[in-house]
Amino acid sequence: MRDYTKELPEHTARYIGENDLFLEIFPGNNRSDEAGRPPLLFVHGAYTGSWMWSKYIPHFIAAGWTSYCINLRGHYKSRSVDLTKVEFENYLEDILEAISAITGECAVAPVVIGFSMGGILSQKLAESVEIAGLVLIDSSISRQVHYEVPYQDLAPEIPGVVIPAPVREEQSSADETPDDIAFQRKYLSMESARAFGAFSFHCGAEGISIDGGKITCPSLVISAVNDAAADRRGQAMARHIGGEFLGLWGTTHTGLLVGQRYHESVNRIMIWLTRFDEESA
Repeated sequence: MRDYTKELPEHTARYIGENDLFLEIFPGNNRSDEAGRPPLLFVHGAYTGSWMWSKYIPHFIAAGWTSYCINLRGHYKSRSVDLTKVEFENYLEDILEAISAITGECAVAPVVIGFSMGGILSQKLAESVEIAGLVLIDSSISRQVHYEVPYQDLAPEIPGVVIPAPVREEQSSADETPDDIAFQRKYLSMESARAFGAFSFHCGAEGISIDGGKITCPSLVISAVNDAAADRRGQAMARHIGGEFLGLWGTTHTGLLVGQRYHESVNRIMIWLTRFDEESA
């Protein structure tokens, strides 16, 4: 099994906040045009951690983007906590802790890049917290988007006190190799049922309300698309927050980060990020 965390470039890490959140810091390669660029903050999804960004990070630091990867409480190398007591709002506090630390260190607010659960958390924070930009990668959807393009034929399963890690018994997917899936299987861990149950319509949630009018920073929505409804859902999310949209047909949720077509998402984000160079110029 190929462990992509072992291939990450040299970097530093430290623990922040009272919950000892594990923050990884990857300095961008020195470039003459990077002065004034905001740093990037990568926010993982449920069951995962900063390891999920292992394929992405080398591309961004090679292009001169200083990148931070936060691990929410109880995830990956952050201190273990009692996940039965963790709420959605606790994860919001964790991301805010990271934003505050980064802004204090860099004297500029970061661009926040959130995946899945990390995407709905990032949307909620963007309503009230100053950030330079927002990128959502196959983000969990808001109550408003679900109202516009609802999931069909849901049979909600009410979670217990915690949700066990996905088994991933399959050997491959439309855009993931056996190595890609084995890599995830190695690191996937349990998740807070309270946090997950707050936003997941598959768990019977009413969903998290997002006031799109309060999100004033530039934004980009990237979605894995395999049918017309998923495409409409992604477009509705982008429209709700006033952002740009890219639907990648024939990709999977986790494949967007660790699959064989992950670079398509990376390339689109890179193009979107050029706005910050143009602004500083």
